[in-house]
Amino acid sequence: MTELIDTHAHLYDQDFEIDITDVVADAKNIGVSKIVLPAVDSSSYNKMTELSLSLQGFAYPSLGLHPTSVKENWREELEFVLEKIDQHNFIAIGEIGLDGYWSKDHFSEQITVFEEQLKLAAKKELPVIIHSRDATEEIFKVLERNSSLSLRGVFHAFSGSYQTYERILRIGNFKIGVGGVVTYKNSNLPAVLEKVSLESILLETDAPWLTPAPFRGKRNQPAYVKIIAQKLAEIKGCSYDEICSVTSSNAYNIFNFR
Repeated sequence: MTELIDTHAHLYDQDFEIDITDVVADAKNIGVSKIVLPAVDSSSYNKMTELSLSLQGFAYPSLGLHPTSVKENWREELEFVLEKIDQHNFIAIGEIGLDGYWSKDHFSEQITVFEEQLKLAAKKELPVIIHSRDATEEIFKVLERNSSLSLRGVFHAFSGSYQTYERILRIGNFKIGVGGVVTYKNSNLPAVLEKVSLESILLETDAPWLTPAPFRGKRNQPAYVKIIAQKLAEIKGCSYDEICSVTSSNAYNIFNFR
């Protein structure tokens, strides 16, 4: 069976509590061999690590402080990340980054937290999973300021322009994560991806959110990564098998799956 890798799914979310066994089985049945679990903050840490231990070799945990979780207690949350880094075999530092969409109340703190976690990733030689929403210029300023760190990683839920993609390439070994948005009727992403190199793309679902059509509005799940791969094959004018093969190879290039 053709291998698929979902590089971003919040399988530990409460939306999966009732039927996690079935969700995992459905994913494996369509060829998903590995799933990267992005972190959010300390509140979901135990659920995420426990799930990854019960699904060893299939679900790989990350560690990080999500920008929307940067609030008054951001120092404690950042310290939590620094304390926990050696307690598991984390696959990445993430989901980290900047978010100017939900709130700008602690945006300067978001920048500090992002920068500290980039340094942690470099120190531990781990890739970063970058969340960027309404903060493109600020993200690039931070990354360019830290260009000496030799970072690698993925821009999660990419929906930017081709020019933004070109800027990402200049940073270093970075890929773009393509998810359900590519299937949306009014999305500009298909036109951008026509020009993007397939070697730059990782597949992701962001389950339980960003569900692809025709299931939009319902809970997303890793098995739907197949829909994203099929849409990408249509956009790139190649076979489904080629999409699976190249994007999985790209995932192995970024993440050190053990």
